[in-house]
Amino acid sequence: MAHESIAVQQALAQARQQGLERLDAQWLLSHVLMVPSAWLMAHDDACLTPEQAQHFQDLVNRRAQGEPLAYLLGDTGFYGLVLKVNPHVLVPRPDTETLVDWALALMADANTATAPVRVLDMGTGSGAVALAIQYHHPQAMVTASDISEAALHTAMDNAVRLQLPVRFIHGDWFAPFANTHEKEQFDVIVSNPPYVADADPHLAQLVHEPQMALTAGHDGLQDLQVLTTQAPQHLKPGGWLLLEHGYAQHATVQAMMQQAGYSHISTRHDLAGQPRCTGGQWLG
Repeated sequence: MAHESIAVQQALAQARQQGLERLDAQWLLSHVLMVPSAWLMAHDDACLTPEQAQHFQDLVNRRAQGEPLAYLLGDTGFYGLVLKVNPHVLVPRPDTETLVDWALALMADANTATAPVRVLDMGTGSGAVALAIQYHHPQAMVTASDISEAALHTAMDNAVRLQLPVRFIHGDWFAPFANTHEKEQFDVIVSNPPYVADADPHLAQLVHEPQMALTAGHDGLQDLQVLTTQAPQHLKPGGWLLLEHGYAQHATVQAMMQQAGYSHISTRHDLAGQPRCTGGQWLG
């Protein structure tokens, strides 16, 4: 049965009583009413229709149960772009912008006189990293891959909507590239792979997001190891591998890269000052 009509102020107050943050409640109500958040403050006595009140309450209930705000709104911001997201892909985190910053800095220093920079984003999900790199470095040739067809469809939809010419490939890490007649090689390979341990207690807070994009074995290092050891076959001499990882994994990832033969290994920190991305150069 549909709710009775209520005013904006009352709807927001009820959402707060259910435990929602004030901004979350405002975003959801703006979404339902299709108005800017500022409009809500100026029209707090405006009434919702019963249908709008019901829709808002449904979204409030889902948010109160931990469903990410981005899934409820259908999009989120990342590195200046607005990306469509859904439960097939992880919600892009601001921490991952550290990975894009690093890649773009390396690309800015690259010699593009003979050929454009070739970039590969592995485990692209919504396409966030690949699309941000392509948008801010239009001359680059960017490829993105994922094992999830549903995730790739989401990324491709984002690319079409943003009119960015990223190439998308379906497959498990380097498998699609290893099967080509002549192995493709890239100047920069980036990845935000699964790096959460299977039994990590934090997974309880992430039940609404795709688990295959989060977990990587008993210690969370399985995919980071695959990427580190297999990337050299697909890096040009002097190319870089940049990996996002958990804040407590940087020393292990550095050791992996050292053992695999990378040079100039270092770690970058995220907005909170945590070690978030580790990279190394393959000199060949």
